[in-house]
Amino acid sequence: MSSLTRRDFVRHTTLAAAAAQLLPKTRAEAAVRAPAKLTLAPGAAPVRWLDGVAPRAFGGATWGVSWPQGQHAAGTSFGLQAAGGEAVAVQSWPLATWPDGSLKWTAHAVSADVALAEHYAIAAGAPAKPARPLTATQTGEAIEIDTGVIRARVAKSGDVLVPELSRGGRAVARNGRLVCLLEDRSEAGVTREQAFAGVIDQVTLEQDGPVRAVVKIEGRHADAARQWLPFTLRLYFYAGGDRVRAMHTIVFDGDEDRDFIKGLGLRFDVPLEGELHDRHVRFAGQGDGLFGEAVRGITGLRRDPGRAIREAQVAGRATPPLGEWDERVASRLQYIPAYADWTLTQPNADGFQILKRTQAGYTWLTPAQGQRAGGYGYLGTPQGGLGFGLRNFWQSYPAQFDIRGATSEVATVTIWLWSPEAPAMDLRSYHDGLGQDTYEKQYNGGLEITYEDYEPGFDTPMGVARTSEMFLDVCAATPSREHLAALAAATREPAVLMTTPEHLSASGVFGGADIWRPENRATAARARIEDKLDWYFNFYHDQQEQRRWYGFWNYGDVMHTYDDDRHEWRYDVGGFAWDNSELSTDIWLWLAFLRSGRADLFRFAEAMTRHTGEVDVHHVGRFAPLGSRHNVLHWGCSAKQLRISTAINRRYYYYLTADERVGDLMRAQIEAARTLLDVPPGRKLASAAMAGDLDRGESVGRQRVGLGFGTDWGSLAGAWFTEWERTGNALMKTRLLNSMKTIGGQPHGFFSAGVTMDLDTGEFYIAPKNQVGISHLNAVFGLVEICAELIQNFDVPEFRRAWLDYCELYNADPAVQEARIGRAFPNPNLRQGHSRLTAYAAAQLGRKDLAARAWDEFKGSARWERMEPKRVTVTGPDVLRPVDEARGVSTNGTAQWGLAAIQCLALVGDDWPAE
Repeated sequence: MSSLTRRDFVRHTTLAAAAAQLLPKTRAEAAVRAPAKLTLAPGAAPVRWLDGVAPRAFGGATWGVSWPQGQHAAGTSFGLQAAGGEAVAVQSWPLATWPDGSLKWTAHAVSADVALAEHYAIAAGAPAKPARPLTATQTGEAIEIDTGVIRARVAKSGDVLVPELSRGGRAVARNGRLVCLLEDRSEAGVTREQAFAGVIDQVTLEQDGPVRAVVKIEGRHADAARQWLPFTLRLYFYAGGDRVRAMHTIVFDGDEDRDFIKGLGLRFDVPLEGELHDRHVRFAGQGDGLFGEAVRGITGLRRDPGRAIREAQVAGRATPPLGEWDERVASRLQYIPAYADWTLTQPNADGFQILKRTQAGYTWLTPAQGQRAGGYGYLGTPQGGLGFGLRNFWQSYPAQFDIRGATSEVATVTIWLWSPEAPAMDLRSYHDGLGQDTYEKQYNGGLEITYEDYEPGFDTPMGVARTSEMFLDVCAATPSREHLAALAAATREPAVLMTTPEHLSASGVFGGADIWRPENRATAARARIEDKLDWYFNFYHDQQEQRRWYGFWNYGDVMHTYDDDRHEWRYDVGGFAWDNSELSTDIWLWLAFLRSGRADLFRFAEAMTRHTGEVDVHHVGRFAPLGSRHNVLHWGCSAKQLRISTAINRRYYYYLTADERVGDLMRAQIEAARTLLDVPPGRKLASAAMAGDLDRGESVGRQRVGLGFGTDWGSLAGAWFTEWERTGNALMKTRLLNSMKTIGGQPHGFFSAGVTMDLDTGEFYIAPKNQVGISHLNAVFGLVEICAELIQNFDVPEFRRAWLDYCELYNADPAVQEARIGRAFPNPNLRQGHSRLTAYAAAQLGRKDLAARAWDEFKGSARWERMEPKRVTVTGPDVLRPVDEARGVSTNGTAQWGLAAIQCLALVGDDWPAE
């Protein structure tokens, strides 16, 4: 790759950003390249690259594979083969088991130096050993990781987390530490700046090779007077690799009116040797764009040092000895400015700037500007250096890279997750409460007019978290520009290995054919629905870009409802702003990915899972571990609920990737209902109402809490079920079976209202026969998915009967409801979304009449043709810039339509009525 001038660099990044506006409008444009047809041995699972092609740079990978019940016993070893039959080193471990103890999900890791094939196959067998096995050694003070290429020393105490990263016996980076800059505004009109360092509390070696090692570091940020802001830093290493993956999580536990984070980052010292003209700085632009200069440049001078010298410096190679230079240059090097400090800052999603200066006290120059930086940098010499990257760099703005002291023997590199050049992080409320000091004002005032459920003291960021993904490349020499571009691409979109939709479906996981099947366009009706499913995702994918749904605390979420008059999503209107998983947006996206295998869907859903599991949930404090309902601020709503923090939303990503952080988040939900003792979900409503249609209960004792069968119990069941299949925890199974049996034992099954549950045993107390209720929200937060899995895994006839009754009767004729449960519920809300419940009952009971009814409910009362969404581009003075809109499209409606379409196609797809 030829070098870029500054002008070319700016032009390249500007054009690339403009091209990014031409987003895919059809499936053909957005689809990934299909993998080649695989020839598999019996019992083998196919493994493909998510993007359809092998990556240009690869640092190792981990992925999950599903298996049908009974195929592999616990303890089975697995071998991996490349497309040509070559054995590939692999490390495997179990993720989940079926009720019979056989393996349901397994995780697999391949080394960084694996031969990159077009596809692979995993099957039972002896694993090949890596050519250079990774080793992990523990002492009282540290953990030493040796990948066969690099060595890392991870401390067990203190404020230096990673004392050294070395290669070939040479230290490339030292003193890795976490830094936090704070503006303390505890005194009115006074701002005090403070600096904190991450201090280790605990270090755990979670995996120790031979292919993959994981080190988990937990601690807090501290100065001499205070410890706060808990962090978790997981470091990932792969055999044969020189790349370290770092997953960084903070949990905000400060006072939002006092603590304003000014900077948050990871910093390393980088030893530098040799001449200043052989020290190199690189920053990635957009696409393969690269900014590359030397600390002391020798190109463009009045006197030419020689072509070979110039070419060597531009390429990052060692320049020839000074004796081979033109003497007029070699004798005057001291008169050429050398630049010690370099910065790339991305203050928003649409612009970045590169700065450099000779030293503190002198002005900054601006070598280049662009729109979206590539999130990767490098500092080093021909003898080696440190590459550093931050994934979602511009999407999670404000981000920044700093290099300081590049003219000295030891420079520093800082990856700023929150740029110190940006305004300090402001997590305060966006209004003063508007006089809502009673439940009456909150419920019949604010909730009625802006859909915001406000309560003083509840709109707090206490306990919300944020996870960031970083990479460190320990380089033996300054990489070529082409290789640096490949490393930058691998940072933006790390290579992902994945099995196929067909294999996942055949395994019966995530509810199997009772919930989803791979895409099928065999009939005109099926193709029409598949096209509409694609349309909806492509629309939201484009809206994220057009509406700039980006930022440190926002990236990954979408908006809830559109404002047709302003041609804008209702970002500032109470409960209509950020979606916060309302009506299972996460599940819709993940099921869409399972069916299609599309890379763009995976990455969109991945970003949402990271966001909704971290930012929308309180991880410490009085509301932990509950989530917050949709709001202008992700944590602003007073409805702290299980339906948002539910493990059901995280299961897909966890099992597909074996991600440890998401595993932690799901485990945190096991005892989540205990928080409802202090924060009852129905506290603002009259007890009579809670016992009726709203299906809510108050806490009535320290071991007993009122729960709805849908949004509450369904979420709990998801956490218990996941923990049981991951670990075999007997208590989780006992709670599941007890709750299933006592739901089935209720007078009206899922229609019984005002129920309470024993938190220790999971048993529901039997409700009075006259307490009958229904809620349109019961089945739209993962209940459908978890009930399908529970029925698939456990034989509890009374539970199955109760669930099938609910599925059949929710949309039934009122007369049928009256006859069956003693009460009618005419015109229930979300009728179309509940068509999938009717379809489930149709499939389970073998009833064609219910299948026909399900499609009638799905199509709605309007003609099918009128349901087609229309995308219109709005231009001119009505909008800031051209944007697309589709009137009538809302996120909760989209998610429910998508889920209904997916499940109806899976269950009764062949019963589409003739038109």
